[in-house]
Amino acid sequence: MKFPSPRVFVLRGVQAIDPSQELDAEVDVVVENGVITRLGRDAAAGFQGPSGSGPDGTIEIDGHGKWLLPGLVDLHAHLREPGQEGKENLESGLFAAAAGGFTDVCAMPNTRPVNDSPLITELLLRRARELSPVRMHPIGAITVGQKGEELTEMAALKEAGAIAVSDDGRCVTSSALMRRALEYARTFDLPLIQHAEDHALTAGAEMHEGAVSTRLGLRGWPRVAEDIIVARDLILAEYTQARYHVAHLSTLGAARLVREAKSRGLAVTAEVTPHHLLLTHEAVMGYRTACKVNPPLREEEDVEALRQALADGTIDCVATDHAPHGPADKDVPFADAAPGMIGLEICLPLLLGLVKKGALPLGRLVDSLTRAPAKVAGLTAPRLAESARADFVLLDPAYRWTIDPSRLVSRSKNTPFAGVAVEGRVELTVSAGRIAFAVAPAAAEIR
Repeated sequence: MKFPSPRVFVLRGVQAIDPSQELDAEVDVVVENGVITRLGRDAAAGFQGPSGSGPDGTIEIDGHGKWLLPGLVDLHAHLREPGQEGKENLESGLFAAAAGGFTDVCAMPNTRPVNDSPLITELLLRRARELSPVRMHPIGAITVGQKGEELTEMAALKEAGAIAVSDDGRCVTSSALMRRALEYARTFDLPLIQHAEDHALTAGAEMHEGAVSTRLGLRGWPRVAEDIIVARDLILAEYTQARYHVAHLSTLGAARLVREAKSRGLAVTAEVTPHHLLLTHEAVMGYRTACKVNPPLREEEDVEALRQALADGTIDCVATDHAPHGPADKDVPFADAAPGMIGLEICLPLLLGLVKKGALPLGRLVDSLTRAPAKVAGLTAPRLAESARADFVLLDPAYRWTIDPSRLVSRSKNTPFAGVAVEGRVELTVSAGRIAFAVAPAAAEIR
């Protein structure tokens, strides 16, 4: 969907929240030609922009009662293009991102074909720029075809626009190969993002190993399959002095390992998904394929440990791990179901529920979705400050709604949060001064 992008925005009386700027105040904001030119109390008083509306006019929005946040950054999403466009494509995925308040999305390489070459990286970047104001940042594969045998040409991938390397969906299990990958990535200052899973320990596994897997008769996936890889990788990362990032961390043991490594100054970072912060393996009861994910949903003690690790900064950021699948992959027996769930559109309202419960400070949540993931990826972080690029999301924090998958804009609807009541709705997403998404009442102002 295309929206007009006028030269000037004026937002009056909005509650601007940006921990990176130590900002939490009611302000006016003026945007001119894609840049925030004024920000402060009564900053828009007497301001006269171009008359009228549309591309050359001014959009004025009454922001009283609304929150203005920096544009969100997702470090981990699957947009399925090329090869699985029936589940999602760049256009629908980036629109879903905008609907969730994201202005930057990092796309994992496990497409068909795998993004293991500069040609695919360049194609994705070109396509994304044509389709959406939301910026898509490709992540290249660590190994050719993600087969864990031969390293990709990381220098060429970076030159083409890749911002990191990962074999997400597959773990680099060879210690010798992982050492070389870390050394190679360090040479080109690329973060290496590891899918931490000892495949020898998870062969045939379908969910977390515990009381629920026993009750359901499903083969279990032990925590140690993640912990062992994280422990080994941290030793290698210290040895090679490389930047190492743990994707979708899910266990209390892995959180403990990362905390200890950070205490010694290692260049290690980690992310956690909304579903690992909100759900336990109990959600799989009834063989709910919507709750089949990789890594699997864990136990209550893991959830509590992850929340604490996010709150204290051990876990740097939240990443959606947006993984679209259609009915042919989910409406099947549990053993045959593909792992993954969508998350771009519902991440922020779901996690605002944790803030409301007092489980996570609002400032920490905002930081974990803006500055922190941008820092991991080496991106320019969206921020609310004069002279900054206009990347922001306008949110109605009091708006109550119920998640209805049929109303989400992603091509796939695979979420276990259908029917969940949430508070907080994205009304407007602006990326580099261009409108990427809008709903009423913000859309009424735009039209």
